[in-house]
Amino acid sequence: MKLPEHYIQHMQELLQEDFDAYLSAMEEKPANALRVNTMKISVEEFLAIAPFDLTPVPWCSTGFYYSEDDRPGTHPYYYAGLYYMQEASAMVPAQILPVEEGDIVLDACCAPGGKSTALACKMHGTGVLISNDISISRQNATIKNMERFGVTNAYITAADLNDLANRFPESFDKILLDAPCSGEGMFRRDPSLIKAWEEHGSAYYAPIQKELITAAGRMLKKGGTMVYSTCTFAKEEDEEVVQHLCSTFPDMHVIAIDGRYEAFMPGIVEGYEACARLYPHKLHGEGHFAALIHKDGISEKTMADSPAAAIPKEAKEFMKLLSERMKKGRLVIRNEQVYRLPESVLDTDGIRMVRSGLHLGTIRNGRFETSQALAFACTDTDFANCIHLDKDDPRVMKYLRGETVFAEDGKDGWVLVCLERWPLGFGRKQGNSIKNKIQKGYRML
Repeated sequence: MKLPEHYIQHMQELLQEDFDAYLSAMEEKPANALRVNTMKISVEEFLAIAPFDLTPVPWCSTGFYYSEDDRPGTHPYYYAGLYYMQEASAMVPAQILPVEEGDIVLDACCAPGGKSTALACKMHGTGVLISNDISISRQNATIKNMERFGVTNAYITAADLNDLANRFPESFDKILLDAPCSGEGMFRRDPSLIKAWEEHGSAYYAPIQKELITAAGRMLKKGGTMVYSTCTFAKEEDEEVVQHLCSTFPDMHVIAIDGRYEAFMPGIVEGYEACARLYPHKLHGEGHFAALIHKDGISEKTMADSPAAAIPKEAKEFMKLLSERMKKGRLVIRNEQVYRLPESVLDTDGIRMVRSGLHLGTIRNGRFETSQALAFACTDTDFANCIHLDKDDPRVMKYLRGETVFAEDGKDGWVLVCLERWPLGFGRKQGNSIKNKIQKGYRML
């Protein structure tokens, strides 16, 4: 890999006697990793069934490296949402943020949603998660990842962070800000970032990061905690941005990371040693930076208790097939789309919204068509009419490709097609034939 001369000089000054080890690490193949979706399966259960060669990611309790011979992205378990493929160092920010059930959480620059899925796993369907990114187009990937994970308590938004800060001052218990950056830590995995770095380095990104972290600081509740992270090594984008936050808000300060992994290096600016620097020659992962920040004070958690809306007549017969758990919550209809919203004290009206809560389905021509998101949000005990297919059953691949499948079990009408006990999507059964209803974006190509 050919690195720019001025970047090499920068890293020599930063790493000193470790520089040769860094250069050697840059010639190694990047590690591949995945993170288990604990909303669908426990880590222990997943390890018992996973057909991959897995070893633990030491800083993430749900993360595992897999070998280059494995292809988890083509396995039916991936299409059932049992895991998310994520670079190991990128697991750090969500892992160290102490999210609790019932929290109101903001993932400020979330696309493509990997870290939001990790935060959602900690929330277990409680509280409210705002997954925001200013780019609407990038949020399409966030929707897909969140739906496949079965997340039901999120609003996916595409708002400017300053606009959110004006709307929601001191409103969030926890915030994750994985800021756009110059990307130095990802050069090994994606060498194309080198050219982007030469065009837009720290001088370009640091002012943006300071603006974003200031907006995030305004939204953090008293007593709240946030993580600021990047995938770059430049102190101008890392410790100095955190320093700017703490100077702007004297009641905010960097705190120690609970369970800090031994290979995380300390921050390089005096007073900010509690920050974590991840270098590829020190651990099995790419370059990263993370700081855990606390705002002084105490804040009580508050949640709304909104009455449920009436079930639309077109959906009543279908809703009879759902468990009581899946019918709880406030239903709204927007442009013939039916959503179940999380209960929240946040007034999201007027915010540029990409997806609100759980999309249940569409009212079309006087009938109800269920959504892919609802299938992923269910368990096999949440729907009255299911068929269960073993992972080696050839009908699994046929279903994932969008083909008609045949089954003697199950009743006519709507049926939830499951890979063992994990839903893949819906179908319409008539006799032994099941018309495939899996949405195109979720099919196996």
